[in-house]
Amino acid sequence: MAVNIVLISTYELGRQPFGLASPAAWLRKRGHRVAALDLARQSLDEAAIGDAELIAIYLPMHTATRLAAQLIPLLRNQNPSAHLCCYGLYAPMNVDYLRALGVSTILGGEFEEGLVQLAEHLDTNGNQATEQTAESIISMSRLQFEVPDRSGMPALEKYAHLIVPGEGFRIVGSTEASRGCKHLCRHCPIVPVYNGVFRIVARDVVLEDVRRQVASGAQHITFGDPDFFNGIRHAMELAEVFHRDFPAVTYDVTIKIEHLLKYRSHLPVLRDTGCLFVISAVESVDDAMLGLLDKGHTREDFLHVIKTFRELGLTLHPTFVPFTPWTTVDGYLDLLRVIEQQGVIENVAPIQLGIRLLIPEGSRMLELEEVRCLVGSFDPQSLAYPWKNADSCLDALSETVQEIAAAADRQKESRPATFERIWKAAHAAAGLPAPQINSSARSQAGIPFLSEPWYCCAEPTRDQLVSIGAQKPLVKNAVASADGFV
Repeated sequence: MAVNIVLISTYELGRQPFGLASPAAWLRKRGHRVAALDLARQSLDEAAIGDAELIAIYLPMHTATRLAAQLIPLLRNQNPSAHLCCYGLYAPMNVDYLRALGVSTILGGEFEEGLVQLAEHLDTNGNQATEQTAESIISMSRLQFEVPDRSGMPALEKYAHLIVPGEGFRIVGSTEASRGCKHLCRHCPIVPVYNGVFRIVARDVVLEDVRRQVASGAQHITFGDPDFFNGIRHAMELAEVFHRDFPAVTYDVTIKIEHLLKYRSHLPVLRDTGCLFVISAVESVDDAMLGLLDKGHTREDFLHVIKTFRELGLTLHPTFVPFTPWTTVDGYLDLLRVIEQQGVIENVAPIQLGIRLLIPEGSRMLELEEVRCLVGSFDPQSLAYPWKNADSCLDALSETVQEIAAAADRQKESRPATFERIWKAAHAAAGLPAPQINSSARSQAGIPFLSEPWYCCAEPTRDQLVSIGAQKPLVKNAVASADGFV
């Protein structure tokens, strides 16, 4: 016997979803029939939905969850008898809400084994309801990962690509060498689920996944790990073997500022093995703000990393959460000045300058009394605790910056030109004339970047949440994701 299973992803930052390919491998190996649908790149397959006994929706981030909430009633209408499951980082963070929508099973953490067990239960017992214990919702099991099975998914050409100024674009694949994170940043959505735990994906599994994607045309690989340096030996051994096996293929990784300082001696290896850029969640240049977020680094640490990268010939892509309840106009202008003076305008995706802090259910931000006092009641529609800045000018400015970034993306405007518009808008909000931007301080030409940038801990813009009823891809060239690495 086998179960008809549909795995669905609504959005994952323009990547071919690892969260579909990995469980598909586990389930197919055990004889189940699996259709993997990425609704960010393809339409809903009504025939597959109608035949499904198990429909499992992958929720790696906030935007994906909000899109799924729109999708679930449609799925229930098309196939009322199918067992609905939600899995991934945001599933256990929204248990009550998902249950109210009719979701029977919630799986978080290391979810592949749980999906297999669920399929086996349905195979034996049919769609018979079972009560989940709290312990069964989040699994921290050490899994022996299968090589992801990406068959049947849209081609890599359909996903985000790497833009290399002066060269054109490269086809991008993606994989994960680890999951979870050993750090406890207060605003991070990984923490409520993993709570300082991270898990390694075996090197041979990662390399075989890369090998298959390279055979399918990938010229660059994005490692989706929350922090590539969580397991430093695993990371460095993998980087060296990666380069030996795929010398013409480049890659990018995400690493904390704290780790970029601690493991500085390893950075030349990244450069020499084809790492085109490193993404790092800087979040703020205000030390008080960094303390509230429990980031583990300071403003000076960030400036030191910029200097180190420039000396080594590495490229840093800093990301930010500039709009918080405590942001001031002066603080925002300070962030822009740092970006200008440090010559990293080209390195910062414009949407990074419009991102607002997201406070989802279970966030460590709620440990702070000052946060509990300023947020409103949990809003199930937005899946977050709403907040407003005491200075309404800042909330208006965040919307203006998001609109500028969205328009720039549509018009393919250069980052320096977009930065200048944001610079002027911010100074206008402060009632100040905008000084001339020092063009000599701009970063070197030729900064490579992904066509769909990485975002962290932000509220999605209105343009992101696309109607599902039209039976077309849910998210098309998204401008600002909710969580980027999750």
